[in-house]
Amino acid sequence: MAIENIIRCYQSKDRAARQPFGGDDYLCREVQLSPTAQLPEIQTKKVSMKPLKIGITGVRGIVGETFTPELAVEFAEAFGTYLDRGRILVCRDTRPSGQMIRSAVLAGLLAAGCEVVDLGVCPTPSMQLAVKWLKADGGIAITAGHNPWQWNALKFVRSDGLYLNSTQGEELLDIFHQGEYAKAGWDTIKQVVQTADAIEEHIKVLHENFATEAIRSKKLTVAVDCCNGACSFLSPKWLTKLGCEVLAVNDNPTAPFPHAPEPKPETMAQLRAIVKAGRAAIGFAHDADGERLGIVSDLGEPLSEEMTLAIAAEIRLRKKAGVVVTNVSTSSAVDVIAARHGGSVVRTPVGQAYISEGLIEHNGVLGGEGSGGITVPEVHLTHDSAAAIGLILEHLAQTGERISDLVAGLPQLAILKHNVTVEPHRLYSVLQEFRASMEEEGLEIDAMDGIKVTLADGWVHVRGSNTESMIRIIVEAQTEAAARELLDWARDRIKR
Repeated sequence: MAIENIIRCYQSKDRAARQPFGGDDYLCREVQLSPTAQLPEIQTKKVSMKPLKIGITGVRGIVGETFTPELAVEFAEAFGTYLDRGRILVCRDTRPSGQMIRSAVLAGLLAAGCEVVDLGVCPTPSMQLAVKWLKADGGIAITAGHNPWQWNALKFVRSDGLYLNSTQGEELLDIFHQGEYAKAGWDTIKQVVQTADAIEEHIKVLHENFATEAIRSKKLTVAVDCCNGACSFLSPKWLTKLGCEVLAVNDNPTAPFPHAPEPKPETMAQLRAIVKAGRAAIGFAHDADGERLGIVSDLGEPLSEEMTLAIAAEIRLRKKAGVVVTNVSTSSAVDVIAARHGGSVVRTPVGQAYISEGLIEHNGVLGGEGSGGITVPEVHLTHDSAAAIGLILEHLAQTGERISDLVAGLPQLAILKHNVTVEPHRLYSVLQEFRASMEEEGLEIDAMDGIKVTLADGWVHVRGSNTESMIRIIVEAQTEAAARELLDWARDRIKR
């Protein structure tokens, strides 16, 4: 199927024929083109389908296949129209396609009559903060976050620096489908694309919200793997300002990703070696755009991405009891930690926009997801790995506690995650078949996001990915053996 047909398909004016942008059962829509050959990228896996995903996380796809400059131009025009030709910030990560997509986004925004401020390569949270101090109407982050580097995406930010919620995303998508965009005349197109430095202001905000002098007094040795992403410009500076001896690796934004930009144990071998060799107090691993954070302990142990929120919750709730907002897929360890400190947990569907809304609604003291994204409300109501670093280092400095000792006192639950690749057009039906199977077995279903069931030995959550063409299976139990049994149980019931 040609890309022109894909665009026509998505511009259909028949709303009844389209899945809802933020629907209860299916958050993303996808299309499938012809099979692709094996890609030679250094850190990516073989891709067998060419999905274009439009959902609560924005629009993303594989560059040159479904994610094209034409698509980026049209979505930028649609966003400029949605914001009534306002002032819009643009940032990107370090993917090879970033410059091309940036040019397309700038063209689309200018064509719609917008005033554009280009922040260059900078973390998405830096841009989200800048939306407020630069008095912008919104922003576009050009980044696919944790996805391999052949992917790219557009993520849309509103005037308060938060991602569009599902209703707002649906409104944007309506404009895109209709294809009727605001048009600047030849004599009204803005002649200058402004520039600004969002990173220095981000560091200033971080400095104001943590006990920086206490951290500086400890002169901690800290290792950091920036994955040659946007945090290459932020984290070494932030850690230096905190008086740390910084052992930075993969902090060259002109180099390729050295590994998949998803901070989890299997991508932290290099960081682990540096922590051990440098006798660091802790090691931090970033994704491509500064939202997710992975941790290596002082013992050189790479921790599960689920442990990042558990650590942050333990630290925050020791000081201040309150509500922790997380998604339905995240480990139950956070519930145990909250109960221990007199706090509580609110669960949302998967996605940062839902976490932000939950924090606002429940006046939460901390937000986060099992992917390693942490929201510190005092800094901003968005995932920000630099803020998570500040929270953790502040605790280490003020208490003298080693990170390994803190982790040893946390609930030790076994959580397993498994992805099942599914053709884009079959995702919804596979989920529905799994739900029918659960109902036939008489199990109580939590359908907040996908299908979650609680069994005697633990819980199972099956949902469609917001960012890739796959079914995600997450299970948790008291032991790894029990978790593996739950995973096998779930896989047996997923009909391919």
